[in-house]
Amino acid sequence: MSLFTFKDVSGRGIPKAPMEKRGFVKFIEVYGRRCWKLMALNLMFIISIIPIVTFGPAVAAMTKVCRNWSQERNAFILADYLDAFKKNFKQSFVMGIFDILFLVCFAVAIPSYSEWAKNTFAMYIPLILCLSCCIVFFMMHFYIYLMIVSTNLSLRKILKNAFFLVSLGVKKSLWTLIVWIAVMFFIIGCLPPTIFIIPFWPFSFLCFVTSFNCYPVIRKYVIQPYYDARGEDNPEFDYLKTDGSLFEDNGAEEPAEQKKASKKPKTIS
Repeated sequence: MSLFTFKDVSGRGIPKAPMEKRGFVKFIEVYGRRCWKLMALNLMFIISIIPIVTFGPAVAAMTKVCRNWSQERNAFILADYLDAFKKNFKQSFVMGIFDILFLVCFAVAIPSYSEWAKNTFAMYIPLILCLSCCIVFFMMHFYIYLMIVSTNLSLRKILKNAFFLVSLGVKKSLWTLIVWIAVMFFIIGCLPPTIFIIPFWPFSFLCFVTSFNCYPVIRKYVIQPYYDARGEDNPEFDYLKTDGSLFEDNGAEEPAEQKKASKKPKTIS
């Protein structure tokens, strides 16, 4: 079994060439092509997390679809979502439980330290440490679920890599954090009207932004070095081996009796 799982990166259909996404204009172009489908994906995600304990697998499934679309790969909403939900269930379920536990811990610790700090100045130290850990752990999630759906690494190695990727891709990590904060402030600050857009927009949009910004960091520091060390080609870049044409026409070399049969549509394995 290979360390990385790229056979299904393009979903079903003919993939486009993967490219490093750069610039706001490029983001708008890519997001605009999937805008309506992302709304449907957002609704599917909300339905999937109703039992709460399925939070992790639902995030992984949404991340898989957003990763494909953000890298201009093909993906079917229902088929690829359900496929990623099942294939990554074990790791993402465990990660989801961790997330819920950490959320509860931070939700209790931060207000408590804030209240204690009002009376004891020294309590600002654990408060600042707690806030710092909360921010770093949150930013690690820009990479955790992307690695869950993109690699066969153990969860321990995924968490370790995510910690280092936050700083290795610090620019993209910070930009992604800024977008998350802006969207959350908008949704929470404009309640109750924004409650009507929650089923269709924020989660898939934020997941798409995260995939757009952070998957290239994973490819650069985790995926590509693996193939380089083994002297193998990254299958994401197989398109570079061609001359740009999808099919090669060898009709002139075929025997006359085979040319008739060659009219049958060709497929890519």
